[in-house]
Amino acid sequence: MNAKLSVLMITKNAAETLEKSLASIKKIADEIIVVDGGSSDDTVLIAKKHHSKIFNYKGRLWEDQCQIGLEKAVNDWLLVLDSDEVVPQKLSKEILSVIHDIKMNYTGYYIKFQTHYLEKPLCYGGENYKKMVLFKKKFGLVKQTLGHYFYEVKKGKTSQLKNKILHYSYRSISQMFVKFTSYGIRMGKEKYLGGEKSSFKKIFLYPIHMFWARFITDKGYEDGLFRIPLDLGFAYMEFVTYVSLSFFNLKNKK
Repeated sequence: MNAKLSVLMITKNAAETLEKSLASIKKIADEIIVVDGGSSDDTVLIAKKHHSKIFNYKGRLWEDQCQIGLEKAVNDWLLVLDSDEVVPQKLSKEILSVIHDIKMNYTGYYIKFQTHYLEKPLCYGGENYKKMVLFKKKFGLVKQTLGHYFYEVKKGKTSQLKNKILHYSYRSISQMFVKFTSYGIRMGKEKYLGGEKSSFKKIFLYPIHMFWARFITDKGYEDGLFRIPLDLGFAYMEFVTYVSLSFFNLKNKK
């Protein structure tokens, strides 16, 4: 019997990118699970158009939202995809190849990501990364830290696929800074809950270090000068993180 694949997405106001993402997996997904966090745009309508199984989530924790999807999926294999990520044809074929190969003895696969900024691919400056997003459901485990969620497998061997997921994370300057503001505030709160204190050094010097690390140390300049606003955006997120942390420190000071 051929293995079947469930695709899991968590969404909230993702109409801008969801259509392209869902269209990219329609030939490989035996089931699409969408856990929506209360969208006010056309996200749910687009998901229904692609015959997704839709579950509503009213909380605020990404980890819980992901766990719902993990529990609702019915197939042996699970591919986790964000609504701004696209699976190209070569990767689709590779995914089907590994999950249908009974000789393969892996419980999960890391997949590399090709981040895009203003529709242009990035290869340097911290954008060359991989994540565990294809795994056997019964071994899957979701975790959350510092404003991000990620998956692990509980046991077994893992491997890595050759082809990449296309990630359209930074589609405009305004969208990018809205995202970084949200992330910065969330990370500031999590650092506060972890007992960290803010300081003048962290607020003003850490952002400078962030820009230098991404654009110089990690060779972001190799992608081209066009990415300077992106790395300034990461510096801005660092600034927001520690200003927010300072706010939480002062607000809850006894």
